[in-house]
Amino acid sequence: MPIPTPFHSRTSTLCTSMKWKDWAGFHAVCSYRTHHEPEYFAFRHAAGLIDVSPLFKYEVYGPGAAAFLSELTVKDIKKLKIGRVTYLCWCDDDGKVVDDGTIARLAKTHFRMTAAEPSLSWFDRSRRQHDVTIEDSTARFGALALQGPNSREILSQVTDTDIASLKFFAIRQASLDGADVWISRTGYTGDLGYEIWIERDEALRVYDALTDAGRDYGLLPAGLDALDVARLEAGFIMNGVDYFSAHHCLTEERKSSPFELGLGWTVKLDRDPFVGHTALRREKKAGAKRLLVGLDIDWGELESVFAGYGLPPELSTEAWRDGRPVYDGSDRWIGQATSGAWSPTLKKNLALAQIEASFAKPGSTVRIELTAEYRRHRVTARVLEPPFYNPARKRA
Repeated sequence: MPIPTPFHSRTSTLCTSMKWKDWAGFHAVCSYRTHHEPEYFAFRHAAGLIDVSPLFKYEVYGPGAAAFLSELTVKDIKKLKIGRVTYLCWCDDDGKVVDDGTIARLAKTHFRMTAAEPSLSWFDRSRRQHDVTIEDSTARFGALALQGPNSREILSQVTDTDIASLKFFAIRQASLDGADVWISRTGYTGDLGYEIWIERDEALRVYDALTDAGRDYGLLPAGLDALDVARLEAGFIMNGVDYFSAHHCLTEERKSSPFELGLGWTVKLDRDPFVGHTALRREKKAGAKRLLVGLDIDWGELESVFAGYGLPPELSTEAWRDGRPVYDGSDRWIGQATSGAWSPTLKKNLALAQIEASFAKPGSTVRIELTAEYRRHRVTARVLEPPFYNPARKRA
């Protein structure tokens, strides 16, 4: 049975829809109202506040912490400066992705790592000779994501730090309404946004301060349904949806490398050996056989399919995750779309897909499967390079 997050006494009162899900063993709101659209538009035009406490969090301490994380992940963490955050993934010995997340350097020998899956056992087994202590701090900290164009103004009302000077993917300590917090300029919406990390005893105080300050800025509590649409527009992948951890895959075909997931830019090969190094060098030289792409599904063809049955076009009101086959022009299977959504901002029917590399050039066309009246059809989709949505304010 799921357990409450540190903010549950607030979120449970606000969630009038009663739409909840189990996220990593915690209660998590899908949408606060009967439909998630107001929360989505808050992300894009005002600000949304999400309880992201279920993210797995790990404190990595000790003189060997930087060397350990550099050996565990695809990046050279020894080069990460204090007060900076980096996004990356980590692999098994065959160069297949186990999980993705962030690492923040809080001090010379103190790092905080986030992950989608419970990873303490894997980190422990990978520790080898490194002088390092690893703490699962998931339950110790509450975490909030404040996302949207007004997020900076809201935070400025309640903190003692100059939020405007906090750079993209930076992190610093601050006092928020008298509570000690860490604030990072990070998020999963592809927009201007921040994440706030709080000891659970101070969690409600911080939540109340943010909601009070946000009233004049259109702040809404937001759930995972709105976040799912926003992250698709941003082209962000999700473990268990757009790829599967190598630890859980029953077949080799289900596993993915960083290069196949569009994460090749995170892989730093010219350095000391790390887990998966040899396999990734080999793949880099040979080239990945499949690649992650964005798809813009042709609206006219989709509409025509349903019109053939005398029906209006049907789209899910939420992001879909059920997976859809993708074909070339001669109806040969070339991959799969793993998740998609109608973008209210871009007015496009978008998807993320892994397809054969020869079809992954932006501007080329493929065919994606569509079901109407229990019959399978194929409609054209144009290949795009994610992200679909990338406002300048995200980094400015």
